[in-house]
Amino acid sequence: MYAIVEIAGQQFKVAKDQKVFVNRLSTEEGKTVDFDKVLLVGDGSNITLGAPAIDGALVGAKVLRHLKGDKVIVFKKKRRKGYRVKNGHRQSLTEIVIESIATSGAKKAAPKKEAKAAPKAAAPAKEAAPKAEAKKAAPKKAAKADDLKKVEGIGPKIASTLVEAGIDTFAKLAKTDAAKISEIIAGVRGNHVTDTWPAQAQMAADGKWDELKKWQDELDGGKA
Repeated sequence: MYAIVEIAGQQFKVAKDQKVFVNRLSTEEGKTVDFDKVLLVGDGSNITLGAPAIDGALVGAKVLRHLKGDKVIVFKKKRRKGYRVKNGHRQSLTEIVIESIATSGAKKAAPKKEAKAAPKAAAPAKEAAPKAEAKKAAPKKAAKADDLKKVEGIGPKIASTLVEAGIDTFAKLAKTDAAKISEIIAGVRGNHVTDTWPAQAQMAADGKWDELKKWQDELDGGKA
């Protein structure tokens, strides 16, 4: 018997006594944990699908240890720009062993196929409600942050530092004094020249990408 289960945002195909490395769980080492987002259960030729999860099905596991994965190096370089950024990352993981796969709710998943055809008469009313909710949720899309890394001299670390300080758009960066920007990113390793960043950000905010690209070709890591 095997199952496909969602654990900490990832999907795994698991079987009894199998060891799995998953994203860090909050459960302490030596304790057991149950996962109820079981998407599929297979037992020989019998396969049960959830919609999306199988109602009542559980995968039980025991936490063996918490650890960190292998280091991953991300290196970015721009030719003739003097721009180099090197970052390392080790993912926090948890090793678990699968102890049981319970399918007590597998039979309850079958009637859901009939439920799709039954409420056809009420479909128009149900479709109208989500549209109204979608209109209310629409303003959230307008709050999307700009990609500050498009400004010459700004890397991923600096971009995240600026966003944490509330500078998440080209317009906000353009209104921020270069000296103030230097104070905000003081903790980021490297020699960063911020003099041209507000002007670059203003051109990006105005949509002058061709002019900005031509200027950036003349810059060296953000320095004129």
